[in-house]
Amino acid sequence: MEKKKNNAFTIMKDDSTDGHGGYGVGSISLENISPVIVDPNEHRAFVDMGAMHARSEVERRVKFIPNKDEVPNGKLYWIVWVTVERGENGPYYHGVAGSEIRVDRSIKRAYKSMPEHVTHMEKSMKGHVIIDHMDDTSKKLLADFLREFNPDMWKNASETLHQALPKSDQ
Repeated sequence: MEKKKNNAFTIMKDDSTDGHGGYGVGSISLENISPVIVDPNEHRAFVDMGAMHARSEVERRVKFIPNKDEVPNGKLYWIVWVTVERGENGPYYHGVAGSEIRVDRSIKRAYKSMPEHVTHMEKSMKGHVIIDHMDDTSKKLLADFLREFNPDMWKNASETLHQALPKSDQ
């Protein structure tokens, strides 16, 4: 049987504090952010909510180390933090920030900069677009994925995002 695709962006829900002012006030809600895995090795991009807890498909069964030099043969992947907001024209891609990981399954090791991932997640939530450090193939995969996943959210996205990603081949 073919594995069912479960591509779903998390779109904003109600305020978790409901204005009660008690526990959780001032905390950051992650309800409107989704991790998109960009795999330039297999030419694919997909939502994997497991990345929220470092348990995405590409992160499982490896030990992460903070030194990229210790994973010299690691395959490149990107976890792109995509934040969705709702504007006057409906939902749109608000912030997009890509964070690199390198995975070498043969030695069961991977590189990831946790501070970079946390910073990029936060910047995405604030509406920043941080993808200029990504390779061209990965940017194209991301652009195609975002356009195809929800054309309306793409259409409603900022001009900054449209300029940062390559144009469609169509």
